[in-house]
Amino acid sequence: MHATSFIHDLAVIMLIAGLVTVLFHRLRQPVVLGYIVAGVIIGPYTPPFALIQDEATVKTLAELGVVFLMFSLGLEFSLKKLASVGVTALLAALTEIVAMVAIGFQIGKYFGWATMDSVFLGAMLAISSTTIIVKALDELGLKNERFAQMIFGILIVEDILAIGMIALLSGIAISGRVEAGAVLSTLGQLSLFMVVALVLGILIVPRLLAYVARFESREMLLVTVLGLCFGFCLLVLQLEYSIALGAFLIGAIMAESRELKQIEHLVEPIRDMFSAIFFVAIGLLLDPAVLLQYAWPIALITVAVVVGKVVTCSLGTFVAGNDGRTSMRVGMGLAQIGEFSFIIAALGLSLKVTSDFLYPVAVAVSALTTLFTPYLIRAAEPFATLVGRLSPEPVKRGLGYYTAWLQSIQPQEERAELLAIVRRIVLHVLVNLCLVTAIFLAAAYFGPEWLTGQGDARLVNALLWSAALLLSVPFLVAIYRKLKALAMLLAELSVRPEMAGQLTAASRRVIAELIPVGALIGILLFLSALSVSILPPSEVLLVIVLAVGAVAVLFWKRLIQLHSRLQIALYETMNPPAP
Repeated sequence: MHATSFIHDLAVIMLIAGLVTVLFHRLRQPVVLGYIVAGVIIGPYTPPFALIQDEATVKTLAELGVVFLMFSLGLEFSLKKLASVGVTALLAALTEIVAMVAIGFQIGKYFGWATMDSVFLGAMLAISSTTIIVKALDELGLKNERFAQMIFGILIVEDILAIGMIALLSGIAISGRVEAGAVLSTLGQLSLFMVVALVLGILIVPRLLAYVARFESREMLLVTVLGLCFGFCLLVLQLEYSIALGAFLIGAIMAESRELKQIEHLVEPIRDMFSAIFFVAIGLLLDPAVLLQYAWPIALITVAVVVGKVVTCSLGTFVAGNDGRTSMRVGMGLAQIGEFSFIIAALGLSLKVTSDFLYPVAVAVSALTTLFTPYLIRAAEPFATLVGRLSPEPVKRGLGYYTAWLQSIQPQEERAELLAIVRRIVLHVLVNLCLVTAIFLAAAYFGPEWLTGQGDARLVNALLWSAALLLSVPFLVAIYRKLKALAMLLAELSVRPEMAGQLTAASRRVIAELIPVGALIGILLFLSALSVSILPPSEVLLVIVLAVGAVAVLFWKRLIQLHSRLQIALYETMNPPAP
């Protein structure tokens, strides 16, 4: 009987969704909106009779839709693209998210909603819809325009911040309050996990996929991809993070594979099916009576989304150094909410911390802003021209002075190259430090559980800490070498011969040695604090550090070679040779 009801529900969803989306395509409206309307038509709130027999099964399929939707977004993510968009994407995304969270929270308080409802409403309004924007720009033939490339960069940053927001909201919902320490701890742990997962994943997963692809079996490659996807999602769930985070990260890792195009081609039909069910399931939850009851909040929130995102995204893009016309087109292209808003709304419902009305309100606002998106993108160019023509001359002069000032403070070529070197060294140090931190946290978290009852606790702790330090040696050596290079550079710049005279060389040598040694001591103290649960007694700790230090000195060249091979492998994966 259950199998019959499942086939019945799936047939109803696909048939109605197919008919409605064909109609929406003919009307040149977003297909996503058609899926939501299809859900309303077959939903339990639409008389005269219910067409869905088992809503629990549909919700399970919708969760699979979230997995495939986030996985596909990850496949479109690129670390190289993120690096290329630079300050514009980061500044615009941060301006938009901070402002929209604040606006959403204040709107919730204005209507007298609960604090948690207001917090989740702000989060729902913060993130624009990648799916809707990409489809709209593609249909309008504008994907290759300069403003469109900026929009894609902003969306990449938003996707990353949204994943962090989902994890943060989960923590807030469980604890029931927002504490600065808890927020920083959550963000720190999330950042550490993402860096380690991306680095290790990029080293392992593309090579595994390349090996499987040699068999030239589409079935084998698809099963491997799905296995990695769901396996990584399970790992993320075990670490108490969102399943959306796991799907997005494993997609981003696979995006660095040479088999990316083939993977996208294989996954696309599955993604389309389950994401259609996801959006239909959203429509199933829409109660027209609730929409009528909350018509005024829906109208106000819709206006706030459109106006707020146009202003904040345009402002952030302009402040980053772009002209007014381009900034306006970017802002008007991002004026909607979509899939992340649904995921955040569903999170609030699943954790039972938000009211039932908030989900349909968010869906209604998303549907309205989705409807407006193509028209806003089309109107951006003439609207920017109109604003430029109507702006007072003092305002135009002021904006021109700001643009000229930004150009004047750009670093000279030599200084720009120096800053690039410093940024690269700092990035390498941070990545290696994240890997070392992950090793010690893993030893402290999993070690005692695995080795319980294996002998004296102090001996077990000493062995765990020694193993963690030994595994970390290649990365600590890399940190020391990078910091020494940075220290030598700083010493060269800070100690001038005209100031130090005959002591120039000696002063530079002292600075070049003190900075990396002091940093390593600080790192060891930090690692000791992180792994305090397995920290051996001080005298044993000193012996371990000296012994591992001796190993590092004896095998110095081999450790450098090992780390260099890992670094080269990572670089080659992210920068494959041209075919």
